Amino acid sequence: MKNILAAVLAAVFLAVAPPVSAQTPPNALIVGQIAEPKSLDPQAVTAVNDFRILVNVYDGLTRYKEGTLEVEPSLAESWDVSEDGKTYTFKLRSGVTFHDGSPFNAEAVKFNFDRMLDEKHPYHDTGPFPLAFFFSSVEKVTALDDLTVEFKLSEPYAPFLSNLAYPTGLIVSPAAVEQHGKDFGRHPSGTGAFKFEEWQANSRVVVTRNEDYWDGAPPLEAIIYRPITDANTRIAEMLSGGLDVMVEVPPDSLQQFRDDPAFTVHEQIGPHLWFLILNTKEGPFADKKIRQAVNHAVNKKVLVENVLQGTAEVAAGPTPPAFAWAYNEDIEPYAYDPDRAKQLLEEAGYDGKELTFYVTEGGSGMLDPVAMGTAIQADLKAVGMPTKIETYEWNTFLGKVNPGLEGKADMAEMAWMTNDPDTLPFLTLRTEAFPDKGGFNSGYYSNEKVDELLSQARAANSQEKRAELYKEMQTIVHEDAPWLFVANWKQNAVTRANVEGFKLQPSFFLMLQKIAKQ
Repeated sequence: MKNILAAVLAAVFLAVAPPVSAQTPPNALIVGQIAEPKSLDPQAVTAVNDFRILVNVYDGLTRYKEGTLEVEPSLAESWDVSEDGKTYTFKLRSGVTFHDGSPFNAEAVKFNFDRMLDEKHPYHDTGPFPLAFFFSSVEKVTALDDLTVEFKLSEPYAPFLSNLAYPTGLIVSPAAVEQHGKDFGRHPSGTGAFKFEEWQANSRVVVTRNEDYWDGAPPLEAIIYRPITDANTRIAEMLSGGLDVMVEVPPDSLQQFRDDPAFTVHEQIGPHLWFLILNTKEGPFADKKIRQAVNHAVNKKVLVENVLQGTAEVAAGPTPPAFAWAYNEDIEPYAYDPDRAKQLLEEAGYDGKELTFYVTEGGSGMLDPVAMGTAIQADLKAVGMPTKIETYEWNTFLGKVNPGLEGKADMAEMAWMTNDPDTLPFLTLRTEAFPDKGGFNSGYYSNEKVDELLSQARAANSQEKRAELYKEMQTIVHEDAPWLFVANWKQNAVTRANVEGFKLQPSFFLMLQKIAKQ
């Protein structure tokens, strides 16, 4: 096995140097990513770009059924929920080991959640854990026996099982964390279908087949994730044979691949929102009328039809329509109305101050961000709102936006792909989600009623009641306009024709466990 692995990796190393097509090993998949991963510790990252690697290296207690956001067993074979909705008891899969050879058991599960949630845990400093919010209702995790683990919650929490399937809930090896400490994110160990082999900065992340995977060894011998931040370069690599899979294809290039029998274009509707965070704490956007003016000033229909070439729909509010049961169909997108925008600006006494606008060169679900940013800049200028764009690489961009816009910028692009209608508003619109409190409310929006509705929706014991609360929340947020609501995207990817079994998922993850190459 070691000799086979060495041969595969030797070919992999050649695969990233031109010419690629002649040197790529026949059973290794090369994936063109939009950026370098920030970390390979699933509990320490937030970007779908990173998640696309992690879901193939780790497993969670639950996972999403193929093609849905419904949960099914994974490392947990079954579970029971108490009548009051506050105790979850999981029966774990037996005979599973981490890639480093250490056992997966109830103590390992307890270690994972204690590390995230207990500041006194000896390995809490291996974080930070920005999405620990997903499990903020967890009061205590107890290993009842080797294969039984119990979660005690402070209150009923409807998204709990779904959040366990999200990458933040993926289970890492305690032994590897103890060995590598804060460097664990560069030395990952999970139970997944692929084992980590190497990470060469700005070049590649390589994972290889886990022959002992509990759900069956994958057909592929290896996957090579290549960070290629420039979309045109990714396209050129795809066309020249340097990639087998390319994600987030610019809209104006999709037809080129559709017309070529050597490629297959994949599209999938999912719960996505592309928006602009507005700094509601200081500057012009502290005034609701000016926030509403921006929503009227930008021609979202033109953005969707021309810049995005029909690969998205105009967004009406903070909840994607893919969550049909929770989506408020009575809310209409802000109409494109420059005259109304000017009127609102005049009523608010806007002084024509130049706005600072953070744009990323390319990032997770960001929908041709430079072109979109430039078009928005032109629309704002047309109503008397001059705007200065500052453009950053994706991880640098996140480092500027996630800590909050106060003292830095008036607005910033952002996109979220979520697993539940709770996730995006809970992490980005609550008062308790301000950056200094560990959340992602980078524009400092605060509304007590919204806070109350979101808390109630989390604890509601029926989907009907949750839907009612979410719909009321959407009405308030639409009126308050803390964001410029832009678009809901239909994700895409291109594969070479010899890639078999590839499917996009509504989770926006790349599940490559069953993929094969002819």
